Amino acid sequence: MIILVVNAGSSSLKYQLIDMNDESVIAKGNCDRIGIDGHISHKTGDGRAFEADCNFPTHTEAFMKLVEALTTGEAKVIDSMNAISAVGHRVVQGADIFDKSVIVTDEIIDKIDELRELAPVHNHAHALALRACKNVIPEGVPQVAVFDTAFHQTMPPKAYMFGLPYDDYANLHVRKYGFHGTSHRFVSSALADAMGKDIKDLKIVSCHLGNGSSITAVDGGKSVDTSMGFTPLDGVVMGTRTGSVDPSAVTYVADKHGFTPAEMSDYMNKKSGFLGVSGVGSDNRDITNAAEHGNDRAKLVSDMLVYEIKKYIGSYTAVMNGLDAVLFTGGIGENAYDVREKVCEDMEIFGIKLDKSANDGLRGQLKKISTEDSKVEVWVVPTNEELLIARDTLALISE
Repeated sequence: MIILVVNAGSSSLKYQLIDMNDESVIAKGNCDRIGIDGHISHKTGDGRAFEADCNFPTHTEAFMKLVEALTTGEAKVIDSMNAISAVGHRVVQGADIFDKSVIVTDEIIDKIDELRELAPVHNHAHALALRACKNVIPEGVPQVAVFDTAFHQTMPPKAYMFGLPYDDYANLHVRKYGFHGTSHRFVSSALADAMGKDIKDLKIVSCHLGNGSSITAVDGGKSVDTSMGFTPLDGVVMGTRTGSVDPSAVTYVADKHGFTPAEMSDYMNKKSGFLGVSGVGSDNRDITNAAEHGNDRAKLVSDMLVYEIKKYIGSYTAVMNGLDAVLFTGGIGENAYDVREKVCEDMEIFGIKLDKSANDGLRGQLKKISTEDSKVEVWVVPTNEELLIARDTLALISE
């Protein structure tokens, strides 16, 4: 059985074609710059590649080019879209409406689009992609929506509520939703398998660290708290995002700069974080390099990230009344062994002891990096959100 997995952004459409018989990637690619000019990059599992500038006025044209790349030319992998059993879509915001993956209907698409105010960059694009896909794939091929927020719907009210008047929750749906749920669900399950234990018996702190980062407390396989909040802006300092900030600092800075709410949101989401503090850039590799060459601001933001991750590990250990494992995933979590080492330094009170020889130089591999006598196991667990989406899609269409 072959499943197409789609991750649509406002101006991009990433995809993977997965053979569910062995969960291998047949092909993957990205249709980029939708609504601007257009570009596609396409690679097959056996090493063939295709790349071209295109005209992508909308997501529909991008989908048509995706189909063309999969079914024609030197990098084709299937004869027609009839070979595909279903399409699985990543959807960022499901609010408190969607607590699990669903088979897509017109009503589901409308509801996803109605939630665009809660994820303005993502949800409208998801709806556009879902409608475009429906127009391109053969009739009768089901689509499935897998929500980033669904995993966090197990959080108790004491964890997801804010101290705003209750009417803002009841009428405006203002609460913590959490994000990266698809990744946290995949890696926490993969960790339990690697440890040879039932996830129901584990208390895990999952650290998804990348250009966007979030930390999640996973107790018995369920999310009980997470660092991102109403939007992906909350939590630890990130590539261009502030992370948690005193709300009064927000209003103060907005007033001093004369920003509108939209301008302040842009300032906090796109001009802050690693970029704003360091003045170097938003990529952790550039921050690390600058810090190593004596840039004090780059070192400062690196120290901030490590410090904040440590605080979340400590607080989530308290929330879960214990800790069995810490995992690192995402672009930084899987590859920045210096960040992992600094996070695990001076954490013996929590039972964490890092094996530096196992950690040093480790990039993108599933591996335990704690010492044998560490009471809490520390692991690097590569994430694979596309595979989880494909698995959810297969499960739903097989019911």
